[in-house]
Amino acid sequence: PVSHAQTGSDKITIQEVKQETQDLIEALKGYSADQRDEAVEMTREALGKLDRRIDTLETRIDNNWDQMDKAAREKARATLKALRKQRIELAEWYGSWKESSASAWELMKNGFSDAYQTLNDAWERAQMEFGAGN
Repeated sequence: PVSHAQTGSDKITIQEVKQETQDLIEALKGYSADQRDEAVEMTREALGKLDRRIDTLETRIDNNWDQMDKAAREKARATLKALRKQRIELAEWYGSWKESSASAWELMKNGFSDAYQTLNDAWERAQMEFGAGN
């Protein structure tokens, strides 16, 4: 299992990620088009944190690759591929959202929030499968 690769400093719980996701989505609901800059900055920071977490998971898997059997390796590859795919989709929403017109703000904000939640769900599955958190 990948879980033994954790150290105290990089151990991230599923509950923490879920809470951060909910906090971001709730905060975004309160932003209007006039507050675009603040919403975009808050989101940019959250995406950076998410990218670092995905990188940490990938490193953890790489460090334990030799101890994994073929099925575990295939599952790890598929999980990382799914996370990266969801992250790309989220980046596309983010790019469109931050450039959206005032009239499209709510629609784009909701689409981004949905995409972020989908990525969070994929992260949660990865956490459970690879012991990247408790």
